[in-house]
Amino acid sequence: MPHATVNGIRLFHTDGGTGAPVLFLHGWGTSGRAWDAQVADLETDHRVVTVDWRGCGRSDRPATGNTLAANVADILALMDVLALDGALLVGSSIGAAYALEAAIQAPDRVAGVVSVDGSGHWPTLGMADTLRAMRTSLATDRAATLAGWVPEWFGPDADPDLAAETIRQIHRSGTHIDELLTDAASHDPRETLGLLRVPALFVHGLLDSQIPVEVSGELAALAPHGELHVIEDAGHMPHQERPAAVNALLRTALARAVAAPGPSA
Repeated sequence: MPHATVNGIRLFHTDGGTGAPVLFLHGWGTSGRAWDAQVADLETDHRVVTVDWRGCGRSDRPATGNTLAANVADILALMDVLALDGALLVGSSIGAAYALEAAIQAPDRVAGVVSVDGSGHWPTLGMADTLRAMRTSLATDRAATLAGWVPEWFGPDADPDLAAETIRQIHRSGTHIDELLTDAASHDPRETLGLLRVPALFVHGLLDSQIPVEVSGELAALAPHGELHVIEDAGHMPHQERPAAVNALLRTALARAVAAPGPSA
């Protein structure tokens, strides 16, 4: 099994293909499998890495360190282990927050960022109480909470099997990741986004019932090299609902990152 030990924990990852590197970061509770459609497309001519971040999928499930800061540290450490410099970081939901923060911390090691329905500053928009209530609900009846919540992540035309598989992935992950729902409540990337020196594409499903498209729009406007692209017929998981559209955008982002000047520009 391909595991790398970073910061005292083992992270499961996949690493295939050759060419310009791409690192995929999944959303809360899922795993690198969420990017299967992107891996299949991009691995033909790029080096493609996915990772199950701490507490998720096939990685270790430590009781501590389940925070945004610790996950970003894990990602940068994994990039060291894999010699993954100059990568395009692609993150979904809270994984997009990891990607943006990693790029701000280490701009010389990142070629660009793609945020897919990123959580951004959404928790600060009166949602802190909702996130705390969700954490309580998960602790009380995890199965029923996930069964009612996860289908809402997808647009009305999405294959129901996508929600079912997502629920299975979350159940296979550890419960310690629920700490992220509390940690994320105070996260606001608007304070530092002006420091982002690499191209940043913000992709957002118009039908996302979890995070308003306006969040990505505001972040794209704040990023020095930001751009917004809305996918009209997708919800919170456009990479799974409309993979061809997202794959085309990723290839555009890769070309843009390669053509862009250095991070100091």
